[in-house]
Amino acid sequence: MFYDCITDFIFLEDELKEADVIFVPGGDYPDSAKRAAALFHEGYAPYILPSGRYAKPVGRFTKDPRFETEWEYLKDILTACGVPAGAILKEDRATYTWENAIFSRKVLQEKGIAVHSAILVCQAFHARRCRMYYEEQFPDTDLMVCPVVTKGISRDSWYLDAEKIDVVLGEAERCAGQFHEIMKAKIGHPEPLSGPPLTRSEEAHSG
Repeated sequence: MFYDCITDFIFLEDELKEADVIFVPGGDYPDSAKRAAALFHEGYAPYILPSGRYAKPVGRFTKDPRFETEWEYLKDILTACGVPAGAILKEDRATYTWENAIFSRKVLQEKGIAVHSAILVCQAFHARRCRMYYEEQFPDTDLMVCPVVTKGISRDSWYLDAEKIDVVLGEAERCAGQFHEIMKAKIGHPEPLSGPPLTRSEEAHSG
C-alpha cells in the first residue's frame, strides 16, 4: 500500500546484541523502562541511562506526585524491576528528545564511559526521530533500536485510526522539520538559530 514507505521509515527495530549502555529517553510512561530492565537482566548492557526532567511547557512532572522528574520516575520503575542502583546512570535535565541525546552524551563523557554500541529503547512511533537525534550525538556508536508499542500505535495498525494517523504522520513531518537548524549548524551556516526543536508536548509523544 502507499503508506508502507511511511511505516518502514517511522517504525524501526534492530536485531540486538551486547552493548555498553541502554538509553531510555524521558517520558511519563513505564513501558520503555520495563523493557530496558528486562534487557539488563538478559545481560545486554551493564548500564541503563534514563533521561528526562519534565515537559517544558508544564514546568513540572505531573505523572506521580512522589517524583519531581522523569528520571526519578523511570529510576523507580527500574529499581522495582530489580535493576541495582549502581547500574542506573542519571540525567535529569532534558525537557525534549534532542536534549535527551545531548545531555546523555555529556553524562557518559563525564563518567568516562566509552560507548561503542548502545541500545535505544523508545516508543515505536518515535523510533526514527529518536534514532536521528541520538545518532547525531553518537556518530561513532553502533546504535540499535528496541521499540515498545505505546498508546496502541504499532506498525500494523497506525493507519486504521484517525488519532494514530495524526501522531505517525506528525512524526514523519518532524523528522525533516526539526533538522533544518541542526544540519545547517553542522556546515557552519552563518544565520543564527531561531530556537530549539519542539518541546516534549509539542512533539506529540510522552517522552
